[in-house]
Amino acid sequence: MNVGNHKRLTGWKATAAVSMSNYIDSGSIIAIATSLGFWGAKYFPGDDGTVAGLLAAFSSNAFGAAIGALIGGPLCDKYGRKFIYTYDLLLYALGGLLVTFTMNLPMLFIGFVVIGLAVGASVPAGWTYIAEFAPPDRRGRHVGATQLAWSFGPFIGFGLAAALSPLGLLGSRIIFAHLVVIALVTWWIRQGLDESKAWQDSKGGRGAKAPSMWTAFRGLFSRKANITALLFLAAIYTFWNQAASQNGIFLPTILGHMGWGTLASDLFSMLTWGIVIIATAVYMLLVDRVSYRWHFFIGGVLAVASWAVLVFGPSTAAATAFGYALLWGLSSGPSAQAFYSVWSPELFATPYRAGAQGIVFFVVRLASGVISLVFPVILAQQNGLLKDGLILIGFLLASTLIGTIWAPKTQGKPLEEIEIERYGEIVSTRAIDAELHDELVSATDTSTTSTKE
Repeated sequence: MNVGNHKRLTGWKATAAVSMSNYIDSGSIIAIATSLGFWGAKYFPGDDGTVAGLLAAFSSNAFGAAIGALIGGPLCDKYGRKFIYTYDLLLYALGGLLVTFTMNLPMLFIGFVVIGLAVGASVPAGWTYIAEFAPPDRRGRHVGATQLAWSFGPFIGFGLAAALSPLGLLGSRIIFAHLVVIALVTWWIRQGLDESKAWQDSKGGRGAKAPSMWTAFRGLFSRKANITALLFLAAIYTFWNQAASQNGIFLPTILGHMGWGTLASDLFSMLTWGIVIIATAVYMLLVDRVSYRWHFFIGGVLAVASWAVLVFGPSTAAATAFGYALLWGLSSGPSAQAFYSVWSPELFATPYRAGAQGIVFFVVRLASGVISLVFPVILAQQNGLLKDGLILIGFLLASTLIGTIWAPKTQGKPLEEIEIERYGEIVSTRAIDAELHDELVSATDTSTTSTKE
């Protein structure tokens, strides 16, 4: 799809355009979090948390994004990085319009799912695209811009929720409408992006064909280096994201159980994300300079400490909430998600880089969806915050330990150099085809031998 003439985007302008996927991802999660009560009063009154949990689980916070990533990642490797940017935000805008003008619960549910699919397809493509054009010594800073954009989503989202809360459900519709407008503007700007040179080179140039999605998946799972990377990334990101997703979508509920009103809760959440923005800006300055291992460790320890304060501090004390906000905000700079977004494009070869991220993102958001189904139900029980909090602290400890012990030594290296270190060669479409051809010949020879015997 060619839409008019667009000024070619390079460098930080390209990074900014791609990073907006993360803004509308987090923005949609917060729009859902701050509007569930209003939707519930209108379309599912008397809910015990089950319907709210289902809506959250099938949105951009979980299942919707999981399925979108599983589909979008392989499509990104097959048809190119820019292919995703031609369609993803149009799909997002469609979902946003369904929610904005929803008239019943089914329409609301479908809108949430469509938004989730679009987000899931877009985010892994963004990390891949930025990593492939960013200078090696500033790759972390460029990819970190996606985290900065992600942080602005909740900051602005909670600010809008606080300002528009007197309007009730109309205010929630306005918040979704603003996301639609931003998605469409970003889609238009992105038409000026060039296709990734690394992707073109991996398939043998502009005229060559990329491998089929099935071939790329087989190539991905045929190498031990890929499998270990998948397990490592899925572990650190999935464990961390259980705490992060519940913080994002159910923090207003948690604060409500602590006695906070809606307006106070939104303003407090906005403060929390203001701290996250500052911490993320610091992360961008340090990520290419400070050891990956120690930087990740510091973020993990702060995350564990934040939930420990929330769970074990006095449940009605303002100091408990503000202590949590400060520690979680500081931890979110060097978070598992921030390092995942840097490490995931580094650890996989170009022909299946986005597909691999799609798989991990699918696992992460799928797990978030499962816990979103039970989290509000448990939270409503006696000592619910304690029960949920202990589980989440355990997840954060696991993520911190795994990421610290097995942090990759890829900092500052060109992607080609990392690829040679991990695979012994630059993996191209031809290399994948040759591997699968050898497997097929070997299998045929074995079958022939067995038949003769």
